[in-house]
Amino acid sequence: MAPAPVAPTAPAAPVSNRPTVQLTPGSVLALVGGGTAVVLVVGAVLVSMLLAVAITGMSVAVCAVVLRSILNAERKH
Repeated sequence: MAPAPVAPTAPAAPVSNRPTVQLTPGSVLALVGGGTAVVLVVGAVLVSMLLAVAITGMSVAVCAVVLRSILNAERKH
């Protein structure tokens, strides 16, 4: 009889020397608060940029209407 084949064993995973990160309730609250602050600041910046673009567009539209009325008034005279 032939001996049964032996399956090779996988090497054991090396143990990491790095310390594990443990989150305390205080650090979790700090992370949540920091993330909320970042989201609010980025949102405020984006809204202000959108508002600036809208105001600029309205100003250009008003200037176009005024110029068109001035040019039409000069053509009639």
